[in-house]
Amino acid sequence: MKKITVLLFSLAMAAVTFQSCEDQDDNAVPVNDFIWKGLNAYYLWQADVPNLADERFGNQEELNNFLQAYSSPESLFESLLYRQDVLGNKIDRFSVIFPDFHVLENALQGVAKSNGVEFGLTYVNASDEGLSNVPIFGYVKYIMPDSDASGKDIRRGDLFYAVNGVSLTSSNYQSLLNSDNYTLNLATAVDGGIAPNGRSVALTRTEFSENPVNTVTTITRGSHTVGYLMYTGFYSNYDTQLNAAFGELNSANVTDFVLDLRYNGGGSVRTATYLASMITGQFGNRLFAKQQWNAKLQAKYERENPAAIQNLFASQLSDGAAINSLRLRKVYILTSAATASASELVINCLKPYIEVIQIGDKTVGKNVGSVTLYDSPDFSSRGRNGSHTYAMQPIVIKTVNAQGFGDYTDGIEPSTLNQLKETVRTLGTLGDPNEPLLAKALSIIAPGGRYAAPDYSTDFKQFKDPRSTRRFGNEMYIENTPEGSGSLIKDLQ
Repeated sequence: MKKITVLLFSLAMAAVTFQSCEDQDDNAVPVNDFIWKGLNAYYLWQADVPNLADERFGNQEELNNFLQAYSSPESLFESLLYRQDVLGNKIDRFSVIFPDFHVLENALQGVAKSNGVEFGLTYVNASDEGLSNVPIFGYVKYIMPDSDASGKDIRRGDLFYAVNGVSLTSSNYQSLLNSDNYTLNLATAVDGGIAPNGRSVALTRTEFSENPVNTVTTITRGSHTVGYLMYTGFYSNYDTQLNAAFGELNSANVTDFVLDLRYNGGGSVRTATYLASMITGQFGNRLFAKQQWNAKLQAKYERENPAAIQNLFASQLSDGAAINSLRLRKVYILTSAATASASELVINCLKPYIEVIQIGDKTVGKNVGSVTLYDSPDFSSRGRNGSHTYAMQPIVIKTVNAQGFGDYTDGIEPSTLNQLKETVRTLGTLGDPNEPLLAKALSIIAPGGRYAAPDYSTDFKQFKDPRSTRRFGNEMYIENTPEGSGSLIKDLQ
């Protein structure tokens, strides 16, 4: 009996050893192997990263030895990115990797832990700019509909100086505001500073899906019926709601349209194409945006399937529903320093077709987009490796408009006459004709009314926009890679 047991044990150990050898020959570090091969195939700046060169490794064993030198998938991923060029210019500011693809997928649809308060942070004293551990305070930009905060006594324009009674500083704000449950201690602006006002509000963060169609309204100015939409994210799960908003505006027979993208960090390229088609409608099947991939993919797509890298104006959504179009030849777009990616895509790619009047602040300057890569034979979610949950969201495309222009990495800036920075003292109420940025648009649409530019002389100095500093705060992405690109995956023997 002992001999049989020893024999069975020996056979089992041999099988394990044989399997280990097979794994070593194939991919000794599965997650790292996925990272390298995915970036080698799709990364926009693949040609600029020596360790991603097609000839860098002669066989799988050489690649395995390279991959085993990294202590974590994150460290490998970061080492393979083209973060800056030899002159120190920032290049890739946006590629990310997630240890759990579920979190990534949710983020792409605006699902994240939130209490519904979207806020900015400001120095109490302008002279403290750039210093550490100095007093700051928060101000509410907007409240997300149907969130925890939407049913509580807090609104746009409210100020808060402390969390759970602890005063905010430039050093502690992250730890104080990242809890799931906290109480904001509110304040009032007085004499160039702020003072506690005795109010407080308790908030709870839960997993929340933000409806980006925040505010829809119409305003009458003489013979003009002006439509207004405050839109906060290009989330494809809400394409139907976006289309419905344009249905409302269409029914109101709007003559002019103001699109508020101040707090929109981007999202789906397809949804951006739908939005542009809702604003217009007269350019069916003409080129809205064109994608530029890395050299080897671009050559393949141009040769085999050029339509796959073109985004055309559409007449219906992906579910077949007809798009509600306004058929306008002019649009007014409100922007801020937080306006990014797919929002900038809409601005840039509408310009060859209609007049775009931008009002507000210079945008972020994100003219590149990403795609989700999974550990599967073709990097799609089909046949995904079940041994881990890693997924990447690397930059894979640059976008250009119908005239071939897409170089706005320094941001898209309004004309001098239309530059307005939103600050604590100039917030106003979203959708209200007196709100400064909207009032500016209305003064252009229907000249002759009273309009006074905001007075910035006594305002506070901006500290940080938390949305822009989030790991995945500004994004533009495509839903899938074009068919057939999987054939370029590096096969090392």
